[in-house]
Amino acid sequence: MPVQKIKRSYRKTRYILYKETLIDYKEHFWSFLGSFVGIGILAYIQSIHFSGNDAVYLIGSFGASSVLVYGIIQSPFSQPRNLVGGHVISALVGVTVHKLAPDIIWIAAPLAVSLAIILMQMTKTLHPPGGATALIAVIGSEKIKALGYMYVLSPVLVGVLILLLVALIFNNMTSGRTYPSHSTYHKHYQKIRKRLAGK
Repeated sequence: MPVQKIKRSYRKTRYILYKETLIDYKEHFWSFLGSFVGIGILAYIQSIHFSGNDAVYLIGSFGASSVLVYGIIQSPFSQPRNLVGGHVISALVGVTVHKLAPDIIWIAAPLAVSLAIILMQMTKTLHPPGGATALIAVIGSEKIKALGYMYVLSPVLVGVLILLLVALIFNNMTSGRTYPSHSTYHKHYQKIRKRLAGK
């Protein structure tokens, strides 16, 4: 009996590994195209507005967001509310913390990231790259720090809106991809209904 269980478990594991390593060429094609266009637009804006290697418009957290909004489009972290809200809240936190403690990096850096996480959790806008957006406001270049609260509007808000617009176009080009994920929103609204019904 234990031998049969082991064989069955082995077959299941092999099947799962096989399914997980299958290459979905269409999915990968649209992920590539969406991220290429999204980041490409931001890089183009960077190149025409800013000179040199100092990336002001093309902040690193946009790369991480691209993985989510073009590569894992069904994830709750990838949805528009999380993408936009997570970055904007984190940017506000990062700039505020930098203004309050500009020269104490060992306090400002962890405080910005930690407060950003808590506020994203409280507002249901958790977006992992948001932590990087908050951190960049504290440890970024002098050009980024000099932007102050303008950092929240541009590059952050304008940048995420561009990524979102591109995601809405490329993630809905085929019937196999739907963005925003209706299942994610359905679950969210079901939770709200249950809370309201409980009251």
